[in-house]
Amino acid sequence: ATTAPAATAAPAATAAPVAAATAKPPAATLTPVPTSTPVPTSAAPPAKPAGTINLGLKDMGPFMSHPRLTGQPQIFVANAVGITESLGMYNETDGAIEPMLAESWTISSDFKTWTFNLQKGVQFHQGYGEMTAEDVVWSMGQIGESEKHTRAQNVRAVWFNEAGSTETPDDHTIVLNTGEAFSDIVVNEILGTPRSSMAYVTSKKQHEAIGEEETNRDTAATGPWAIDEWRTGEFWRLSAVEDHWRKTPHFAELWVWEIPEESARVAGFQTGHLDTFAMALDSLPLVESVPGAKLMQVPNAGQAGLNFFGQLYGTPEPAESYDPELPWVSGNSDPASDEWDQARKVRLALSIAIDRQLLVDTLLRGFGRPLVLRDWAGKDEARLPADMGWDFDPDRAQELLAEAGYPDGFSITLTTAIRNAPSELEACEAIAQMWDDIGLDVEFQRIPYSAFRPTLVGRTYKGASCHSVSIRLAPVHGLGNYKYDSVFNYGTMHPFLEEKVAEAQRATAKDDREKLEAEIARFMYDNVFGQTGLYVFDNIWAVGPKLEPWDDHIKRGDLRQQNGMEWAEPRK
Repeated sequence: ATTAPAATAAPAATAAPVAAATAKPPAATLTPVPTSTPVPTSAAPPAKPAGTINLGLKDMGPFMSHPRLTGQPQIFVANAVGITESLGMYNETDGAIEPMLAESWTISSDFKTWTFNLQKGVQFHQGYGEMTAEDVVWSMGQIGESEKHTRAQNVRAVWFNEAGSTETPDDHTIVLNTGEAFSDIVVNEILGTPRSSMAYVTSKKQHEAIGEEETNRDTAATGPWAIDEWRTGEFWRLSAVEDHWRKTPHFAELWVWEIPEESARVAGFQTGHLDTFAMALDSLPLVESVPGAKLMQVPNAGQAGLNFFGQLYGTPEPAESYDPELPWVSGNSDPASDEWDQARKVRLALSIAIDRQLLVDTLLRGFGRPLVLRDWAGKDEARLPADMGWDFDPDRAQELLAEAGYPDGFSITLTTAIRNAPSELEACEAIAQMWDDIGLDVEFQRIPYSAFRPTLVGRTYKGASCHSVSIRLAPVHGLGNYKYDSVFNYGTMHPFLEEKVAEAQRATAKDDREKLEAEIARFMYDNVFGQTGLYVFDNIWAVGPKLEPWDDHIKRGDLRQQNGMEWAEPRK
């Protein structure tokens, strides 16, 4: 067991009030020439940061942040806790993209030229000097070359398009010509933090001075927290950046602890060793019993889905995980073929064998709702046709399996993508039991996401997975993971998706993009193809007696784990 530095003594027992829920799901607005607004000047920070915050997460892996070498979950953890920063950030009210490292930007009417005006005076950690346009373009180039970054293909297409150009007329201006028009969704998903798809900025000088491997393990970025020390499987220790350009933390240190077991994280909070932690919602009664504890509730924090891997049809090169012997994979990519229909019946059986409402009522304690298709949660759910839904029907599921030639079931591997979302492991375990009830032999895997993800990048995984993600800017934001050139892939490709997703990514008119998204949704639902939605979840973060809740400073991007901790103040 890992022990954190001892917390200060808790005050006398009080009721545990729940902070008012004011969060809204992220929203994306398309205008012909959008222009960002300046970041308001923050209140003066304390003269000197003091004290320690202890945060417990399920999985974060060894620290790494070189933009070409790092992968998940490190990209998300580092920008959520505030080590790295990007050109833009999701704001604290409705999730719109606002300036961060870019002071402002404009977009030409043809959606091809983006002009970024950078903040002046932003300093890199460890004394590597002021951030310039050269650092930004270099960082983008490194991410574009990455074999791990979720949106490397988008960075290449947008920032380094063969038909476009990237110019830096001075140290604080970047004129980006994308060569071809892209939807603002495709560009904004790269800009915004916190999110696992964001492109962040680090020091080119550090890379040149000490090399990429050393930079990867001790990265000079621009956030309000800097990495000081880390141990794989144990902790990251961060120090506050004094006189930070945006917000100096109130506390001097932030310890981020890797604690896979929910019971151990709960015990750490109960004993005062953790001040906040990634919490399963069924742990709420235990948290509420802690004297002085408070809660921060974030509605529509994320969405969970189930992916069926191995459906790699029409790939440019044979993919190792394409295996038509798998019951849910067709030997024919034609949706009108008998082989396709047989595999579709299997996927439908697996979907309707899941009692989504039971998962919400029990494991999420009502803090959520069933979901038809992942990537559609939030404002876009209302666009899905009324006929789309998954009725829980285990008897029909067994009939479908028999019709498909599997009356006695079959073996399947089910893995949880552990990504610090509430109750993700417990919900996936429950799904394994539901599948067992219809006759499947389920091999359940609970491994760190840092160990599981390489099999998804390499297209070698052949099972199913439970996967939680953020609320999307728009469905096309997540659909890029079904393209051939995506670094990360859900084990699903098809010529129809390749064509339609590419068209949606280039649709600059909102109506055109939404029409294409609707076509894709119909194809995925009717064929139970690639994924099926599970539920939308709220998130609740426990706040120990040492901290004041910081509800007004939560960035409404990816809300699977705590962010904005530079704003956490000592409890008065």
